[in-house]
Amino acid sequence: MKAPQGITKVAGSCHCGDVRFEVEGDLAKASRCNCTICTKVAQVGLSVKPAAFQLLTDPEKLSSYEFGTKIGKRYFCKRCGVHCYGAGHLAELGGDFVSVNLNCVDEVDLGHLPIGHWDGRNNNWQSGQRPSPWPWASAS
Repeated sequence: MKAPQGITKVAGSCHCGDVRFEVEGDLAKASRCNCTICTKVAQVGLSVKPAAFQLLTDPEKLSSYEFGTKIGKRYFCKRCGVHCYGAGHLAELGGDFVSVNLNCVDEVDLGHLPIGHWDGRNNNWQSGQRPSPWPWASAS
C-alpha cells in the first residue's frame, strides 16, 4: 500500500510479532537521522506526541537502550531484537516525543514517502530537517 495522505492511524510490529503498536501521525513527515545509533539500526522515523502512540503489548516483552542523556531510550523486542520505537524529549521536536521506526509499520511502502534528514551526528538539531542527507563530517 502507498503511504496514506495526512494524519492516519497505522499498526506496526516487530519481526516475530511479540511487540505491537499503533501510531497516529502524518507519514509524509518521515525522517532519518545520521547519528551513530540511527544509522546502525537503519531507522526511518516518525516522531509524534506520546498521546499519538499506543503500545499494544506487555512492556515486559521489550528491552531498552539509552543512547546519550538528551534524547531518551530506544525500545527493542526481547525475542527477535527488532528496534520498534524510541521515546524522549527534544526541544527541536516540540518536547516529549515517541519516534516510531516506520520499517516496523505494516502495509506502508517507505519508497513512496518523502524523507527529511536530521544532522544528529553533529548534534546540529537547531538546523532542522532538510530534504537530502547531511554530510558525514564529525563534529570537532
